[in-house]
Amino acid sequence: MRRLGRERRQAFVAGLDPAERGRLEQQLADVLKPLLDKSRVLGGYAPLPTEISPLPALEAAAAQGTILAFPAFSDHQSAFRFRAGDPTETGPWAILQPALDAPHVNPDLVLLPLVAVDRKGTRLGQGKGHYDRAASDLRKQGGMLIGVGWAVQMLDEEIPADAWDLPLDGFASPEGLRMFR
Repeated sequence: MRRLGRERRQAFVAGLDPAERGRLEQQLADVLKPLLDKSRVLGGYAPLPTEISPLPALEAAAAQGTILAFPAFSDHQSAFRFRAGDPTETGPWAILQPALDAPHVNPDLVLLPLVAVDRKGTRLGQGKGHYDRAASDLRKQGGMLIGVGWAVQMLDEEIPADAWDLPLDGFASPEGLRMFR
């Protein structure tokens, strides 16, 4: 399922020209605006090449005074912590993250990347379990978990959930926001 999700996402992105991709990513920011308006600390991510970029949404939130935070890993074995600030350093997974001495924060809204999501809110990630390990604490601290992706990443078939999987609160794509909880 993960392989098929990646192939589907890759094929979709390969068919986009840069202007259309930029338009869709701005449309995602517009879809997220009602949630961004309520957020004081927003957890985002630095996107991989085929992932939808949350950066237009993050820029809009920052313009209204929202604190931005990104996952930061100290090493390959550690769980990530959200740290405030711009992702300017390359972390152990070769993904940009804030400096490790940046303040640790608890986002009230977290935008999560994904490979696929089903209509119940079960998220299929990259497979390393980083967000799975963080999701419970994020939710206990009041964080709303919103998966973001291209519309083609919403599956009709059910994704098998493990005991540790927490369903997302919602899924946002350029085509709209679907809340699960």
